[in-house]
Amino acid sequence: MTVRAEAQLALGQMLLDAGDGAAAWESFAAAARAHDARALNMLGRMSEQGWNGLPPAPEQAAGFYRRAAAAGSGWAHFNLGDLYLRGAGVPQDDAAAYACYTQAAAAGVVKALNMIGMCHEEGRGTPADPAQARRFFVAGAEGGDCWAQFNLGRLALAEGQVDAAAAWFEASLATGFPGYWRALAAALAGQADPRLQRIAQRFAVTM
Repeated sequence: MTVRAEAQLALGQMLLDAGDGAAAWESFAAAARAHDARALNMLGRMSEQGWNGLPPAPEQAAGFYRRAAAAGSGWAHFNLGDLYLRGAGVPQDDAAAYACYTQAAAAGVVKALNMIGMCHEEGRGTPADPAQARRFFVAGAEGGDCWAQFNLGRLALAEGQVDAAAAWFEASLATGFPGYWRALAAALAGQADPRLQRIAQRFAVTM
């Protein structure tokens, strides 16, 4: 990692946050030329989402993710796993997605623990195993992932354990983000328990 690449990476993020996708792309590309795994991953994200002002290009994104993963980016493994799970830009392949999430988790990406749990719950890329799914949800939740916390709350609610469900949903508010909060509000819509109603109301205040 060179000082110049580090500066280009920081500048790219600032430009992206400011809405200048074209300029951000150039900065990330400059850092990527120095073989920066984070920059390669960001080029993948920009390609996948169309943040560079061009139509989304998941196939191109997959190429960047593979290069970034080979350079050591755990997030690139995670993002490539998402593509395989959806079949976006790559052939749909649950086993490949599961392998990518496992590599991401090994690299310290906590969010991958939740996805591994989902794979175990749904039998995608690995045999269905509810107990194993719960173990991964617990690991992800304890690591601060809002979706893992949500999934533990969802399971607790299905088992009639409203106290535990409310506690996990409450915890997830602090680690979530606007898109997550909207999903949580939708999930809690119509719940009769006043504790769950209060969490939904707090969501409205948070937004």
